Amino acid sequence: MRRVIVLFLIITACFLLQTTVFQSLAIAGISPNLLIVVVSSFGMMRGRKEGLLVGFFCGLLMDIFFGFYLGVYALLYMYVGFVNGFVQKRFYPDDLKLPMVMIGASDIAQNLVVYVVMFLLRGRFDFLYYLRAIIMPEFVYTMVVTIFLYLILLKINQGLESYERRRAKKFDA
Repeated sequence: MRRVIVLFLIITACFLLQTTVFQSLAIAGISPNLLIVVVSSFGMMRGRKEGLLVGFFCGLLMDIFFGFYLGVYALLYMYVGFVNGFVQKRFYPDDLKLPMVMIGASDIAQNLVVYVVMFLLRGRFDFLYYLRAIIMPEFVYTMVVTIFLYLILLKINQGLESYERRRAKKFDA
């Protein structure tokens, strides 16, 4: 139950930061995608199932507040969390390279899918403009923020796992 409450608070805080504080700190109209960092991080740290669930709720928030169609972001973020969950067995908390690569790849993949669904299917074919003006700047900004946010999420997850181990040990005795 504690994990659910903490995840709810993390998702809510990152959503609010992404849509308020970082919107005012936007560079050329681009802000970092904190929810992709959250979904990817928990997918890698906790596995496919938790990545999928965190992705669903993050995507649902995006759909409710910013989506043109209900369910597009929920489905997209679910896939991101699920795919990131595949690297859980190769995940080492001390190594920052794998999370950076996976979060960066997730951000680019998410933006490519958004381009196809929201622009390409509506007849807007200027992909190079979208790549230069939106995908790459958001990627760079998200990577800079990832360095700090990922370490915070890692410490929170380690604290939760430590609490769960102590609690399980108490009930086993």
